[in-house]
Amino acid sequence: MSCEVPDRSVESKLRSKRRDDKDSRPLLVVLSGPSGVGKDAVLARMKKLGRPFHYVVTATTRPKRVQETNGVDYHFLSRKEFQKKIDKHQFLEWANVYGNYYGVPKDEITSVLSKGVDTIVKVDVQGAATIKQILPQAVFIFLIPPSVEELEKRLQKRSSESSKDLALRLEKAKGELKSLPLFDYVITSHPNKLDEVISRIDAIVAAEKCLVKPVIVEF
Repeated sequence: MSCEVPDRSVESKLRSKRRDDKDSRPLLVVLSGPSGVGKDAVLARMKKLGRPFHYVVTATTRPKRVQETNGVDYHFLSRKEFQKKIDKHQFLEWANVYGNYYGVPKDEITSVLSKGVDTIVKVDVQGAATIKQILPQAVFIFLIPPSVEELEKRLQKRSSESSKDLALRLEKAKGELKSLPLFDYVITSHPNKLDEVISRIDAIVAAEKCLVKPVIVEF
């Protein structure tokens, strides 16, 4: 597994500053957690409920699943297309995960935050660690399964991995649970309780917005 060295040019452009004007406090929320914990389902529900975020669409070289839409769930790219973007430093962070590449478009995040729009991006734990090096002022939320057994059931239900890949993802998930200190908040993702998870995210965002001297992301 490999990961790009953090792009310090982004860090120099996105500096923290304190203000009292609530309307000028765009948040960058980084949502992470093990594969199969329900990140996509949470974001889809948030969109349906009209939560006022810009939802960053990440890029990947993995095959598109039947229910997925290009440009909505992911930007599905060939390895050649993805490599071109790497060469042009167009990703905030990118990594090789389970043999496929995933990357967060840099320009999409910087342009939206500069307009004062709250932004949420979904990444794996490795990606969250990289973003924290670049933008430690972002809000990092970790979705955790009720148990490893429950996570295994979800992955099996998804039916998109071979038995070998399933075992690999479960083993990686156990390691990712040790990364909790990296995050600011943790939310247990119970099955069939998406609205409860979203209510907790709402509470986190409200708390961050109500800080007496909030740290904001600004150009």
